[in-house]
Amino acid sequence: MRRLLPRLVVLSALLGLGILAPACRRASDGAPAADKPATTPAAATLTRVTVQLDWIPEPEHGGFYQAQARGFFREAGLEVVLLPGGPNAFALPKIATGQADIAQQDSTNVLLAIAEGLPVIHIGAVFQNDPSVLMLHADNPVSRFEDLNGKTLMARPEWAFLPFVKKKYGIDFKLIPQNFSVANFIGNRDFIQQGYYIAEPFHIVQGGAQPPKFLYAWDAGFDAYTVLAANRPWVERNAATARAFLAAYIRGWTDYLEGDPTAAHALMQQGNPNASDAFLTYSREQIIRERLVTGRDPAQGDLTGQVTEERFRNQIAQLESLGILPAGKLSVDQVVRTDLLPPRRR
Repeated sequence: MRRLLPRLVVLSALLGLGILAPACRRASDGAPAADKPATTPAAATLTRVTVQLDWIPEPEHGGFYQAQARGFFREAGLEVVLLPGGPNAFALPKIATGQADIAQQDSTNVLLAIAEGLPVIHIGAVFQNDPSVLMLHADNPVSRFEDLNGKTLMARPEWAFLPFVKKKYGIDFKLIPQNFSVANFIGNRDFIQQGYYIAEPFHIVQGGAQPPKFLYAWDAGFDAYTVLAANRPWVERNAATARAFLAAYIRGWTDYLEGDPTAAHALMQQGNPNASDAFLTYSREQIIRERLVTGRDPAQGDLTGQVTEERFRNQIAQLESLGILPAGKLSVDQVVRTDLLPPRRR
């Protein structure tokens, strides 16, 4: 729901995709032993887990597709179904109603869904920092959040960062709802648009424009995760399955970032034929360069998959300060479970 495309792309055919067949190859030794299962169970014993992605398959889903292609999920005793998403993926309603068990989302959306009574909960991180940014042409005079006052932005109206930045800097701006195209940005040097900076810049350059510059939400103090959320009753009934899934998923990310991504990219292209080899390479390199999965501060070590109560406490407080979330509506224990992660990731 938060992404852009270089042109309008018909997504309806992708939404009907089901299981992506796992490869038969055994896992390598590229991931830490603590995250590896001990045995490979027989096919008859595999437990089915359905995952709703937020967007069509791209490197932001690298942990899923590498674990699928390399057989890590299967070794963990799981038959994982990856459902491609798109602008109308409705990931949170799907996990809330049991149509999927796990979904990829940004943590702000999940918090607000929990506050509305949806039975969902955070169980792990995809990215330690949400890559949503405001994109500007390199020669745009806007260089600070304060400079947005009086400007026009294209963004998702529900993006909680928008009221946050207005309140923090005492500014106001006009909003055009996101249309999932970069055509306006390419054609108008004054255009300011929300984007995912690990993807849209590639399409912008392909469209003939120069690489954009960014205003990063986290530089304003708004630091959300991209997360894995799950159906809460499902987690309560299937904690062992959730633990096995997260360990295999983390192993998948490590192997995708440090090893050969070819098998994962081949699966992504089955579900997203528009994803060129050049785009997949670009996006993966951006994820690695920016340390989005492992954490941007090398001093903290590898944080792949990790979520913390402290970060969620801060996010809840921010949403309360904006009046988006009623004070006292949510507590940390209502919104996240860290005990499902491998012990060294908690």
